Amino acid sequence: MITYEYPLSERIRTLLRLEDLFDKTAFFLARDDPLDHHAALLSIFDVIDVAGRADLKSDLMQELERQRQVLVGLRNSTEVAQNTLESVLKEIEHTHAALSSNLVKTGQHVRENEWLMSVKSRTNIPGGACEFDLPSYHFWLHRPAQARLADLNAWLGPLTPLRDGLVIVLRLLRESGRPASFTAMQGQFQQMLSGKVAQLIRVRVADDQPFIPEISANKYALMIRFTAPGAGGWSATNRPRQAEANVPFELTYCNL
Repeated sequence: MITYEYPLSERIRTLLRLEDLFDKTAFFLARDDPLDHHAALLSIFDVIDVAGRADLKSDLMQELERQRQVLVGLRNSTEVAQNTLESVLKEIEHTHAALSSNLVKTGQHVRENEWLMSVKSRTNIPGGACEFDLPSYHFWLHRPAQARLADLNAWLGPLTPLRDGLVIVLRLLRESGRPASFTAMQGQFQQMLSGKVAQLIRVRVADDQPFIPEISANKYALMIRFTAPGAGGWSATNRPRQAEANVPFELTYCNL
C-alpha cells in the first residue's frame, strides 16, 4: 500500500515537512560518501529554515503536556496495556524535559557558526558549492568519513529534541484514526464531514494500482480525485488524466 497524507492545519503541515527532512538526514548520515554527507548538511539547513518559521518548540511542548495529561487519566484502566502506557508516558516526559532545557532559538548554534552560514549561503545558489567557490568546504568533504560524521552529528544534536517531539505527536495523531474502505466511482469520491473534526487525512492505495489521489478538503467536505499517468507514462508530455476505473482505497481521519 502507498500512503498519502493530507494535513488540515498549518502546524501539521510543518510537522510533516520536518519529519520528511529528518528522515532524509538520517538516510544520508548512514552512508559514508562525501556526496551523502553534503546532502545531509543541506537537509539540516532545511530543517532549521522550516523550524524557524514558527514557534514549534512551544507548540510541541504544549501538545506533549496535553497528551501526557490524557494518558495519565488512563492509568489503572483495564482496557489499556499499562506497560505500554507507562513507556509512552516516559517517552513524552523525557522529550518534554529535553525541549524545556533548550533555551536558545532552534538552529541558533548553526546561525552563530560563520563558516556554516557561508556554506549555506553558497548552497542556496545552483552549483554554488563548487570547490573554487568554497575551498574550505571542499577540504571538509575530503576529510575522513568519521570526522565528517562527527561534525554532522554535532550540528544535528541540538535539533534532536524537536525531532523526538514531532515523532511522538505524529505517531499519536496517526494512531488516533480508524481506517475504512471506500471506492471512488470512476475516480471521484466526495464525503460530507458532518461536523467531523480532523487534523490529518490519510489515503492508502494498493501499490499495484496506477492511481494517484488529489485531495482537497475544508470543514464541510472531503473531495478526492484519482488520476493516472498519461498514455506515454512519466517520460511523456501527456498530462495526468482522471481515472476512468473504480478505485478502491482506504481512508482515515486522524485527530488528537
